[in-house]
Amino acid sequence: GNIYWTDHGFNLIEVARLNGSFRYVVVSQGLDQPRSIAVHPEKGYLFWTEWGQTPCIGRAHLDGSEKVVLVSLGIAWPNGISIDYEENKLYWCDARTDKIERIDLESGGNREIVLSGSNVDMFSVAVFGAYIYWSDR
Repeated sequence: GNIYWTDHGFNLIEVARLNGSFRYVVVSQGLDQPRSIAVHPEKGYLFWTEWGQTPCIGRAHLDGSEKVVLVSLGIAWPNGISIDYEENKLYWCDARTDKIERIDLESGGNREIVLSGSNVDMFSVAVFGAYIYWSDR
């Protein structure tokens, strides 16, 4: 198995074996403050949230190839990200807009607001079965 992580200091997404060997940079070009990642091993996808100058939700293959931006409008401080494996949906929470939203993880379409609060400062989101869990600061 592999483990993926973001390096905020160097604006990278990296991967290594669970024992720390074979460490390498998966995505480095075009990242500016990557925040959170989610991995879909079955489909071979890596998703991330980006805070920087142009906040977005991105997707690439697990080797970093075929990088695309799925969401770039109406997004400010995307923090947590989570995959609904049964419904093929990608969820994220935004600390600035105080929303949890979702899209189809393949097409990036069918964007929906799942939860909208006020002054919630959402930090992370997780999806399991019919339930959505989130944390705030």
